Amino acid sequence: MAVLEDLKVDLTVVLGRARMPIHMLLRMGRGAVIELESIDTDMVEILANDHPIARGQIVVTGNRISVEVTELIRKAEVVREAGIRIGDGAASLLAAGPGGP
Repeated sequence: MAVLEDLKVDLTVVLGRARMPIHMLLRMGRGAVIELESIDTDMVEILANDHPIARGQIVVTGNRISVEVTELIRKAEVVREAGIRIGDGAASLLAAGPGGP
């Protein structure tokens, strides 16, 4: 357990997204406001080291803002099974040549 205490994870909460031309972004200064394409009841994405791990909702209590996790995102079954990696089996198909094994 002591090993996990020193493990660092970057958590990111994505509130929304916006698209804009680069020239508009370059003109923005301190205090600029960017409108997001979402509303206050939309789900937020929770990322750990840039990988999606959960979804949640923003909760405001007084002057405190927090995220309530409402859904965990599971990895695909192929990735979770021990000994199986993405791309396994492709080598045998290639070795068999045209038409398959």
